[in-house]
Amino acid sequence: MHALSRQQLAVLVVLTLVWGVNWPVMKLGVTAYPPLTFRALSMWLGLPVLALGLVLLKVPFRIPRAQWRELFWLATTNMFVWHVCIILAVRTLTSGRAAILGYTMPIFSAVLGALFFATPLGRRAWIGVSAAALGVLLLLWHELTHLAGRPFGVLLALVAAAFWAWGTQMLRRSTIAAPALAISFWMTVLTSVLMAVLAFAFERPQWTLPDATATGAILYNAVLIFGFAHAAWTYLARGLPPVASTLSVMLIPVLGVFSGAAWLGEAVHWQDWAAVLLMVVAIASVLWPARRPAHG
Repeated sequence: MHALSRQQLAVLVVLTLVWGVNWPVMKLGVTAYPPLTFRALSMWLGLPVLALGLVLLKVPFRIPRAQWRELFWLATTNMFVWHVCIILAVRTLTSGRAAILGYTMPIFSAVLGALFFATPLGRRAWIGVSAAALGVLLLLWHELTHLAGRPFGVLLALVAAAFWAWGTQMLRRSTIAAPALAISFWMTVLTSVLMAVLAFAFERPQWTLPDATATGAILYNAVLIFGFAHAAWTYLARGLPPVASTLSVMLIPVLGVFSGAAWLGEAVHWQDWAAVLLMVVAIASVLWPARRPAHG
C-alpha cells in the first residue's frame, strides 16, 4: 500500500477538518435557504479564491483543447452528480447521516475498481473496505427507522457516493496534461454554471437575501470548500492509488457526526463511538507503511 508523503499528510489533515465540519455547516445553510442556490452562490464566490491560489502558486490555467471532453466527464462524475444530489440529501437527512451515506464512496470505489478497472484488492485493502463498511452500518443503526421515511434522501446520497467513486477512479487514470489545481478549477467552473442553471430553473421563486446563518455557511463553503478542499482532493486523488486516497478520508464522516452532535444537537450513540475505531482501522490498513523484507 502507499505511504503518504509529509505534504500529502498535511493536506489530508486540513482537508479532513474542513470537510468534516462542513456537514453541519451545510445543514444550517440549507435549512432556511434554497439548497441549489446555496451551492451555486458558494461556488461562484469560491472561484476567485481558487483562481487566486493558482495565480500565487504560478499554476497555468490552460487545459489542452483536445482534452476538454475528458475534463467534462471528470466534472460530471466527480462534481455534477455529487453536488446536486448531496446538497438535496443534506436538507432531507441529518448532517451526520448525510455524511455517512456520502462516504460510502470508498466502498463503491473499491468494488468498481475491482470490477471495471482491473484493480486487485490485497488483504489489507479488503480489511480496510470491510472496516469502513461495518462502520457505516453501525453509524446508520439508530437511523434505520428514520431513513425508512426518507428514502429519496438516502437514494440521493448513495447515488452521489457511487458517482464520486467512479469519478475518483477516472481522475486517477486521467491523461489530461495539466496540474491538478487547473483541473479542479475548470471542473468547478463547469459545475458552477450547472448549479446556477438548476437554481434559476427550480428555485427562482424562493430567491431572497440570505440571513446571517446562511451567509456564514455560504462564505465557509466558498473559501474553504471550493477555494481549498476540492483542489486538495484532486491533488490527493491524482497522487495516491484509488483505495488509499478514498479510505484515507474516512474520518470525515466521523467528524461530521460528532460536529453535528455538538453544534446541532444531533444524537450520538455507542455505534458512533465504535465506528471511530473502525474508521481508524480502515485508514491504517491502506496508509500504514508496509514492512519491507530484510535483505541478507
